[in-house]
Amino acid sequence: MKVLLVGSGAVGLAIGASLSDVGWDLDLVAKGKTKEAIAKNGIVRTGLFNEIVIPAGKLTIYEKLQSIGEARYDFILICTKTIMSSDIAEELWRNKNILKQEGKIVLFQNGFGNDEVFLKYFAKHQIYSARVITGFTRPELFISRITVHAAPVLIGSLYGNSLQDILPLAQGINDGGIPCEVTEEIGKALWAKMLYNCTLNPLGAILNVNYGKLTESSYATDIMNRIIEEIFQVMIAAGYSTYWEDAESYKKEFYNKLIPSTYDHRSSTLQDIERKNITEIDSLTHVIIRLGKKMNISVPYNDLIYNLIKTKESFY
Repeated sequence: MKVLLVGSGAVGLAIGASLSDVGWDLDLVAKGKTKEAIAKNGIVRTGLFNEIVIPAGKLTIYEKLQSIGEARYDFILICTKTIMSSDIAEELWRNKNILKQEGKIVLFQNGFGNDEVFLKYFAKHQIYSARVITGFTRPELFISRITVHAAPVLIGSLYGNSLQDILPLAQGINDGGIPCEVTEEIGKALWAKMLYNCTLNPLGAILNVNYGKLTESSYATDIMNRIIEEIFQVMIAAGYSTYWEDAESYKKEFYNKLIPSTYDHRSSTLQDIERKNITEIDSLTHVIIRLGKKMNISVPYNDLIYNLIKTKESFY
């Protein structure tokens, strides 16, 4: 199998290392210092699971999709920040010849609704989504460190596409050391991650603490409970669902299992703010706000959290 990795950050490098390690033909899109670092050092994956080193000579790195030429891919993995999705979707369409006729685009991104920009250019049967609830950091530009792991990566289609078409990718990632499965319920999985990310990421970033530290304060816990309740209100009103019927049943899982298994993780939102990067808050909390307005449901806690993150961004 031949795969193109678009987005050579912590998540992308970890997934790419898995596939290359089990014999897949891996190409990457990377720019500037990231490209230089990978071209010199290859890819290194450390932390949880097996350590992997992919030598630089085994990789082909492109700065732009139009530089790829004759290569044709079975899978194109989008592992970039969601703020880049529109540009990437358009660029990929201009260079759509690099995707094999039966090839698939798989979105390894935070948030919900990321498929919409790709659907402007590609058919539903070409697009799959992945739910990643594993924590990563990137201590150096060529290194991905897996810090926490709550559940297997899940890959599926929001449109009822065949899971058989995506099974080789899930198997390759799994064989490369990161637990990965296919699912018929990727929509439920994505909303489960929305609950998790929208509750923890912005608040942890505002308070500059890891996930677990938030549970040590009754004040922070009260804020998280209100965020969860608001998300359930708009999710259900908008016709979506997840694995839990209501906010109370989710809270039990959230506090008793999900946070303990990722206690020490510092959110990607916090890492972005520390680096003075634009966060993915518009693909997370702002989705809840937009749905709230659409369904005429007030979400004051999500509103406040969103505005505080955007304020931090405005101070860069």
